[in-house]
Amino acid sequence: MIWLWIGFLLLVFIFLALDLGVFNRHAHVISVKEALRWTGVWIAMAMLFNVLVYFIYEHHWFDMVGYVKQLDAATGEMVNVPATGMQMALQYLTGYIIEKSLSMDNIFVIAVIFGYFKVPAIYQHRVLFWGILGALVMRGVMIAIGAVMIKSFSWTIYIFGGLLIVTAIRMLMSGDEHGDPNNNWLVRAARKVYPVADEYDGQKFFTIVNGRKAITKLMLVLLVVESTDVLFAVDSIPAIFAVTEDPFIVFTSNVFAILGLRSLYFALAGMIDKFRYLKPSLVFVLAFVGVKMIISHHYPLPTWISLSVIVGILAVGVVASLLAPAKPHAKPSTAVGPGLSDEEKDTTGADGH
Repeated sequence: MIWLWIGFLLLVFIFLALDLGVFNRHAHVISVKEALRWTGVWIAMAMLFNVLVYFIYEHHWFDMVGYVKQLDAATGEMVNVPATGMQMALQYLTGYIIEKSLSMDNIFVIAVIFGYFKVPAIYQHRVLFWGILGALVMRGVMIAIGAVMIKSFSWTIYIFGGLLIVTAIRMLMSGDEHGDPNNNWLVRAARKVYPVADEYDGQKFFTIVNGRKAITKLMLVLLVVESTDVLFAVDSIPAIFAVTEDPFIVFTSNVFAILGLRSLYFALAGMIDKFRYLKPSLVFVLAFVGVKMIISHHYPLPTWISLSVIVGILAVGVVASLLAPAKPHAKPSTAVGPGLSDEEKDTTGADGH
């Protein structure tokens, strides 16, 4: 089993090394066309891995055995029974869709952060790369803790379910309001440790100001993105534990959803205003998953039913957004998304490189 984990982590490392060291070695503005192409690549890779999940659990490669909850007719209690490869593949797919849909809220917030700090489009990919690398590490730790808690204390699942319902209510009440990124606790702590440069210094995170080492505005943006992802992970990780308690499925579906977040951001950043009903859909998804989690010990829902409900809720939100007339006051921000500023056009050339 350990070799499967090592192999997957090595695969992720190769993906990240190719991303930063080969395909995006030189800073450039990510066009919508390029972002859509990479979004398709990441989704295709996630689905190919889903096929691998089927064979791993169906044929017990690396001694991997999956389980599903089932009501014992004799005792009336929930018991774990060995799962088929198809059942585990459905768990992975459902978890991936949940994490992918919840990452849409990340995109909305990241767009606000980039717009607030006026991050040049040419440096946005670098922030997202290191932000996602940090997110992978933090989520890995949180998933490990969550798995241990659920295994050791079965009542934890009720807390996770309640947390999701509270989060759904909070998201519904908050609307489109976002706090001031400068009030972020991590930003305030960083300002106490290092002086902060007033301007960007290329794509550097550190620079020299008056002979002292200082952090750049780009580092401040990275800190806000990282701390924001921790808050989102508190919501999204319990959500996937409602689908499966298998740590490998939880982690791998999370990883593939996060790896595709950068390209998805650049593909959708300029169209965020068009998905006005997607956030209410996410509220219903969180509420549904929370309820499912709370009743799972007594009335477990088959994975295919959960998948159908979640896909249906998201589809309604997307279709309603596309059919609804655009808001009259909606105006895309030049500081958000993959567009070029006049300064960047002068320094990067017509092709964006």
